[in-house]
Amino acid sequence: MIHIWRNLICVDTDMEVDNEEEEVPHLLDLNTRGRVDDGHQHRSSDSLFPGLIDDVAMDCLALACPSDYTSLSCINSRFNKLVKNGDLYGWRKHLGIKEHWVYLVCDLKGWEAFDPLRKLWMTLPKMPCDECFHHADKESLAVGNELLVFGREMFDFAIWKYNSTCKSWAKCQGMNLPRCLFGSGSLGSIAIVAGGSDINGNVLDSAELYDSSLGTWETLPKMTTPRRLCSGFFMDGKFYVIGGMLSSTVSLTCGEEYNFETRKWRKIEGMYPYANRAAQAPPLVAVVDNELYAVEYLSNLVKRYDKGKNMWNILGRLPLRADSSNGWGLAFKACGEELLVVGGQKGPNGEAIVLNACSPKFGMRNGALDWKFLGVKEHVGVFVYNCAVMGCCL
Repeated sequence: MIHIWRNLICVDTDMEVDNEEEEVPHLLDLNTRGRVDDGHQHRSSDSLFPGLIDDVAMDCLALACPSDYTSLSCINSRFNKLVKNGDLYGWRKHLGIKEHWVYLVCDLKGWEAFDPLRKLWMTLPKMPCDECFHHADKESLAVGNELLVFGREMFDFAIWKYNSTCKSWAKCQGMNLPRCLFGSGSLGSIAIVAGGSDINGNVLDSAELYDSSLGTWETLPKMTTPRRLCSGFFMDGKFYVIGGMLSSTVSLTCGEEYNFETRKWRKIEGMYPYANRAAQAPPLVAVVDNELYAVEYLSNLVKRYDKGKNMWNILGRLPLRADSSNGWGLAFKACGEELLVVGGQKGPNGEAIVLNACSPKFGMRNGALDWKFLGVKEHVGVFVYNCAVMGCCL
């Protein structure tokens, strides 16, 4: 269908017939604009695409790949505005069209985005942060249509957010209690950060919820245990945080579950027995179809959590080594219905970052995980500093 639209664009270069001042239709108006009314169709200059009623045009445009929006935006100014103001993304959500893009940074040049379906790499605009933030350690989180990047400026923590709709960076409102080394997870338009360390290095037992539709932070009830270098995730409609450290010498094997209905935390003893040390990365975990998976990076094994028995079972091996750097520099994420592993590898053409995916349900061969190659980014080293998967109606 993309080729059909490209051909239509090339047929008539004078398609931009709408005035810049024309009001962009909102989603609530899409069922009425462009329809036949009393036997008369709206004039073509009112249409998103001349010759098509708006309902049909919107459905077709929503099915187009976001990678083609730049070229398709020359259809007319109204479509261009639909992309910029987010209405088209909202229509994609209404139709249930969901895609997953991988955002990662492997060197100081900046963030890259990878489209697993089209096998395309895209360079994000440079983040307009100061030099301190640019060179400092950072954490990332994808929520809704935003990529949040947490780091430290000269005198305090800061958060920058990249909006995938308007493709630009902006400063994000800070947390009520700024922190680093926290566990985090997202579900739709909300995200939760839990634990971590404050600006003075104190280990925290607090948690906050971020609403990307409002751009605000809400303080949640305190956890049962302070922890840093932990990991967080959503599963079965609840938020969990596991692992981490109570201090520089005390590791935690317990987990905690936050219930949104009761607004209370429940401690789960022994939920993560593979205690990480100060020099080791936080637990590498991912949730696919409400099942929890983790990487035991000392053995390079992928394990699945048994909720009923509160224990872990071996599923298979990683396609890349995680033990060489104590789990650092490797990303283990959920990407739709698949597990995604992003890490460095040395090959005949030098160092590169390789992306591999596997379906934990159907990606088994002879009792082992059957990883498939997704893509490669060459000449960027072998260390993944940050990685986030944006699963939204891009």
